[in-house]
Amino acid sequence: MTTERSRTLVMTQHRFGGPEVLEIEERSRPVPAPGEVLLRVHAAGVNVVDLLARSGTAPLYGEPPFTLGQDVSGVVEAVGDSVTGLRPGDEAFAGIEAGGYATHVTAPAAHFAPKPATLDHIHAAAAPTATLTAWQALIDIAQVGPGTRVLIHAAAGGVGHAAVQLAKAEGAYVIGTARTANHAFLHDLGADELIDYTTTDFTDAVHDIDVALDLIGGDYGPRTLGTLRPNGLLVAAIPGDLGLSPEEVEARGMRFAVVQAKPSGERLAKIAALLASDRIRIHVAAALPFAEVAKAHELGESGHAKGKLVLVLSD
Repeated sequence: MTTERSRTLVMTQHRFGGPEVLEIEERSRPVPAPGEVLLRVHAAGVNVVDLLARSGTAPLYGEPPFTLGQDVSGVVEAVGDSVTGLRPGDEAFAGIEAGGYATHVTAPAAHFAPKPATLDHIHAAAAPTATLTAWQALIDIAQVGPGTRVLIHAAAGGVGHAAVQLAKAEGAYVIGTARTANHAFLHDLGADELIDYTTTDFTDAVHDIDVALDLIGGDYGPRTLGTLRPNGLLVAAIPGDLGLSPEEVEARGMRFAVVQAKPSGERLAKIAALLASDRIRIHVAAALPFAEVAKAHELGESGHAKGKLVLVLSD
């Protein structure tokens, strides 16, 4: 048994399966290598990719055992050689490759940004993957701007509601698909038009779209092509079935791109400014204790969580 000062608690799994495969283990506290930061994790975000990796639907980390978690917020405990800009005691948040479901995690310092003072750790941990995905899709790839007509599927979800706000911050005209129960929420975030996909076929209601962000997959991609203008852009941010290929899209005179959030402290620092100024607000659907990670995954798999789910590891 390790001592209190050298131990860490890790949520891991030894086989693919449902939420019940997740279990807490005690391990030695990691030590930051050169260029790395050791973070005492106060909160960890739960993302769709975590659910898919856990079940084996998208085996992103090979065979178990492994530890999920790409979004973290906490306090720097130690830094490795050559790290500048972060010191022990600093509050920081990051999107990392994996391992965030733990009381301590090491990751490259380049993945971290100072946590906005206006955000608590729960909301900071909810932000990285959602906002980085939206940024890379809408800013880096689509280069949306004033007057750009943007269609966002699953607009009330974790990535979706961040994308709505980021597109509006860039001056775009935003149309979203979401249940009617979420329309007031999305209008408050700036959405211009909303379509209830349970009662209305969006392909009949939406036209002349410059950029569409597909966060669902399956037949949504092919159906969305019918809403795009010639040379319009379909961006898919899905770790599963894209529903089509770049060749199919190009054959119809349109463009196609795939985005998966990549850790970037540089981009996250820009996003932090938007979070601090309240130009992007991250909605937390539920914040659950670390030990209730299985419940968090069950809520995520329901498909109806508004905003983000977060695990709370410490005050």
